[in-house]
Amino acid sequence: MSDEKRNTVHAFRDDSLGEHDAVGLAEAIRRREVSPGEAARDAVARLRAVAELNAVQVPLDPPELRGGTGGVFAGVPTLIKDNTDYAGLPTGHGSAAFTPRPARRHAPFVRQFLSTGVTVLGKTRLPEFGFSPATEYEDAEPVRNPWHTGHSAGGSSGGAAALVAAGAVPLAHANDGGGSIRIPAACCGLVGLKPTRGRVVGNDQSRRLPVDLVADGVVTRTVRDSAAFLAAAERYRRNPKLPPVGLVEGPSDRRLRIGFLLDSPNGVRCDDDTRAAVTDTAAVLRGLGHDVTPVGMDLDPRFTEDFLTYWGMLSFLLGATGRTLGEGFDRHRMDGLSRGLREEYVKRWRDTPGVLRRLRRTREAYAAAFRGLDLVLTPVLAHTTPPIGRLSPAVPYPVLVERILAYVAYTPVDNVVGTPSISLPSARTTPDGLPVGVLLSGRPGAERTLLEAAFALEAERPFRRVQDI
Repeated sequence: MSDEKRNTVHAFRDDSLGEHDAVGLAEAIRRREVSPGEAARDAVARLRAVAELNAVQVPLDPPELRGGTGGVFAGVPTLIKDNTDYAGLPTGHGSAAFTPRPARRHAPFVRQFLSTGVTVLGKTRLPEFGFSPATEYEDAEPVRNPWHTGHSAGGSSGGAAALVAAGAVPLAHANDGGGSIRIPAACCGLVGLKPTRGRVVGNDQSRRLPVDLVADGVVTRTVRDSAAFLAAAERYRRNPKLPPVGLVEGPSDRRLRIGFLLDSPNGVRCDDDTRAAVTDTAAVLRGLGHDVTPVGMDLDPRFTEDFLTYWGMLSFLLGATGRTLGEGFDRHRMDGLSRGLREEYVKRWRDTPGVLRRLRRTREAYAAAFRGLDLVLTPVLAHTTPPIGRLSPAVPYPVLVERILAYVAYTPVDNVVGTPSISLPSARTTPDGLPVGVLLSGRPGAERTLLEAAFALEAERPFRRVQDI
């Protein structure tokens, strides 16, 4: 248990947002019980009420809204992660190495997100360039977890997750290149769906890289919000290469074959609290009539080192091209994690062709593990949410990277292969009262099956909420 006195922060109150999720608030707006303007103003007040979480990067005053704009989330307030362009706002990527300029146009995903009818109230914080699983900085206040402000909110979508969990907004934009939707969802007791590669509009930066790791999405407090978002995104643009998802509204009667994996494919053993959470979830799934059996995943033993080398390549490329991001870019001002990744890559850049070849072959091991299965259940993270400072970029790089690899041991596989997975709160909490997440992963295009299973778990074991502590 943390030595720091527990401090729980949330903004739930008797206003127009109440305890609505995004679907519920949109329904209230459509029934004219709440106006879009009221929802925006109350969300801004809530954002100010949880300022100690340090989760907002660029705030906006509430716009003048007099009517719905259409879309499933018409009038629902939200925020955009600060590594994604929103016209007129700077995109800082969590970095102090440059001064960002205002974006001239919306990123393609932002246009898709706006098609759902949301009202954007600003941008959320992330660790530098999204490299870290904790939203912390060398020379700035960290983003804090609303369940316990002495602990990490996760990363890289830590600002988004902290605000949604605290009730400031019902849902927020997030993206995931190694776990960055699912990790903060697990830390903050949220639902975090990483879609199949190509399910939503492609990320501008990642799709030009040799292995496209990044998928955009949202973090939410309910499964139905994640399902409604994905259905709305599909109405904006459906990828004909993937099976349609449609609107998933509840569990399926289909009996699933679910693999059950506790220790990570690269040999990291999860801690006791995490182990208990996943084991309990497996028991719940069995009780619901699903066939849950142990499974292995025979990854190349170099997978972890290869993934780290790929991250180092990304840091190297950012250091070389960062002047395009804004004024006065200086790669020497990148934080300790970014610098360490880049410096290690410079030592082994000749390995790049082999690294790319092996990473692309990961799909073969993944497919073999899924033979005869519909889903695989694992932890999201190898241990429970760490205290602030443990994963700070100020920690010496060799120590920091060792800690990261012992923490983020499950999620990167789905990024490399491009497969969907969803982080869900388990019924367990840590001795500190923090949430513990579990992960369901599927074959390419299996979002419907993931959401149906998630609905079933949510109904059987309703998710704990920070406002009920």
